[in-house]
Amino acid sequence: MADEKGDVFTCFKFIIKSDTLPETTIPILNNWTYIYQPDSTGYDEKDQMFGIPPDKFENLMDSQGKSLQPDQNYLIYNTFIDFHSFMMFAEKTTSGKGIQNLEKIGDQIVHASAFSEPTVHLGTNIAKGSYFKNGKITLAFKGLSSINESPCALLDFDSGESAFKVIINPTPEMELETVGSSHYKGDIYLDLATKWVLKVVMDEFVITETKLPFPPNKINAVAERISVINNATEKYLLDSL
Repeated sequence: MADEKGDVFTCFKFIIKSDTLPETTIPILNNWTYIYQPDSTGYDEKDQMFGIPPDKFENLMDSQGKSLQPDQNYLIYNTFIDFHSFMMFAEKTTSGKGIQNLEKIGDQIVHASAFSEPTVHLGTNIAKGSYFKNGKITLAFKGLSSINESPCALLDFDSGESAFKVIINPTPEMELETVGSSHYKGDIYLDLATKWVLKVVMDEFVITETKLPFPPNKINAVAERISVINNATEKYLLDSL
């Protein structure tokens, strides 16, 4: 659905699953509707990346009545940002190179979003001055594939070397600063007939250093993150509601 400002998206339900904790949902996100604005970078007067209001994700509570930690709030917010970031690679760009410049298998371009630096602060918990700076993002026409018997263009995206800083205020008196590097890459399966994205697979490698105002004063960490996005069928959506 679309209006004059952008495409209208609805989050029917946000579910959190864990190997050690019972499944919960985030009630405030049930049937939540927002307007997706692909050209919004987070530098407008509302600091909204893609038109998604960051204050919606401040001080979230789950269906058990438990308040989420600041880093959990940010991870849920970032799920929406990641989703639209991956979809963006399959959309034509209004300036700079994009998918419209890939004409045959083997073609590769430096995407218009390369070296972009969107803000990532989130309300009062993730402070201003936080950022994520993309590296030399490339997009390639990797080949052909299929999902559910639908012929697809197989696109490869690669962020190059990215960097970030996250400033967290667990309390008004405490500030934790994390700096690090990230490298994410993956595949997009784009339906050749409908131009709908049917699947995204992304791997991200992250190296971080967090400064603490108390011993041990510094924590280093290495993590791997894997994301999979599947285009859900109408039956799946009805069954899950």
